[in-house]
Amino acid sequence: MEVVLDGNTLSIEQVEAVARHNARATVSPAARAKMQKSRDVIESHVAAGVAIYGVTTGIGEFARIRISPEQSAELQRRIVYSHSAGTGDPQPPDVVRAGMLLRANVLAKGYSGVRVKLIDTVLEMINRGVIPYINEKGSVGTSGDLSPLSQFAEVALGEGRAFYHGELMSGAEAMKQAGVQPTDLTYKEGLGLINGSQMMTGGAALLVYDAERILKNAMIASAMTLDALRAVERAFHPAVHRVRPFRGQNAVAGNLLKLFAGSEIMADKSGKVQDGYSMRCAPQVLGPSCDILEYVRDIVTTEMNSAADNPLFFGEEKEYFAAGNFHGQGIGLAVDYLCIGMSEVANLSERHSNRLLNPVLSGLPDFLVEGKGLNSGLMVAQYTAAALVSENKVLSHPASVDSISVSADQEDHVSMGPIAVRKCTEILKNVRTVLAVEMMCAAQAFDFHKGKKPGRGTKVAYDLIRTKVPRLIDDRVLYPDIEAIRQMIESNVLLDAVEREVGPLALARDVALPRPGVPA
Repeated sequence: MEVVLDGNTLSIEQVEAVARHNARATVSPAARAKMQKSRDVIESHVAAGVAIYGVTTGIGEFARIRISPEQSAELQRRIVYSHSAGTGDPQPPDVVRAGMLLRANVLAKGYSGVRVKLIDTVLEMINRGVIPYINEKGSVGTSGDLSPLSQFAEVALGEGRAFYHGELMSGAEAMKQAGVQPTDLTYKEGLGLINGSQMMTGGAALLVYDAERILKNAMIASAMTLDALRAVERAFHPAVHRVRPFRGQNAVAGNLLKLFAGSEIMADKSGKVQDGYSMRCAPQVLGPSCDILEYVRDIVTTEMNSAADNPLFFGEEKEYFAAGNFHGQGIGLAVDYLCIGMSEVANLSERHSNRLLNPVLSGLPDFLVEGKGLNSGLMVAQYTAAALVSENKVLSHPASVDSISVSADQEDHVSMGPIAVRKCTEILKNVRTVLAVEMMCAAQAFDFHKGKKPGRGTKVAYDLIRTKVPRLIDDRVLYPDIEAIRQMIESNVLLDAVEREVGPLALARDVALPRPGVPA
């Protein structure tokens, strides 16, 4: 697979392909031409003696100080050095590669004023496997991700540290082994590598990709619970959801019907009229998380294909503007929203596990095991889910409501978006585990419905789980079972198996509904 950058059409799926599967990245001829026009503007302005932020002036609070054209190359190099001030563990390789790709896409958009050779260096680093060592903490998300992107820029200069074939070494050695010629820097090019939100946006793009698959697994887990607890199917009838036309809600309801279709367990209602909220309202709870995901996908995709840089140079108009397109507020707010939406996925899942384990609510043996007293069954698996759900609630406090003034109050509002991305990454890890607990409980519950088959999709999930996790007869250590199912979720093995049987599960964008308030 080859991903062609033009600054306008990069997708989240393409980012994931480059970041995780080593798809090759190139730049389109049209983008190269546009970059050259932008470069022409900066060179003509410098020749004319125009004061240009970060080119012939200092940066931040030092913007008031003029820099001679002869000092410009040294200024750009010192910008990279002075901004490499991060801390913490290294960023995951896929996030680093995503950030590098997005910065290349900003350059390809053709407003950054850098030479074409700069993007060629970045793409060679990506394609040949040079992964800069970038600390996870230190960016406030405005002016973009200055500190992490500076560590990337160091390696582009043949300095800093980098991973190559999994080994950490000097940036110079990594570039040498990969056969990549380090770049030099001239007007604007230090800023051109660092002045934007690409590290947090790259992380956000991967979060969106992963969250979509987690949501589909959540629907499978919910369907298993509803099936095992003999839910009243009428609550999911299309007519109910059509008259409340949220796309996410309608997608979830349709998926649930498809997943437990043909269940012999659900056919026995035992006189029930309706179920508790966590069962009956599963579409109304998971649906909004699907809607949130679509909103976040739109924000992230827009940011990925934006001129998130400063200053900007417009080739057609021969104009230059210093402004604020580096500000990461949009990504910070969107990812904070995603944190809340995905935390709710785990909240619902844990309540399902509770219902499955509580004999008063389930009508099944206590904690889904016989021999109570001697056996504790799956009791403490719910403790794990409860602990992770509680942790997610803490992590869902929005990072973007905070701002601390920096650079002597020149940069007096910042987004804190990178913190939102780190929080959301941890939340998604927790959600996968909480879903694994629910699936483990639901599979065990199926075993007590002797002679009755689960639904079309839920049976596939049950059968696959039973290839790794046998039925619990007597107490055993549970964490290997939870981990086995969690890995099925993270690797998409379980989702792929279910979708092969029932067809693709819908997300909000797959549902066509009239827009309320708009005449048909």
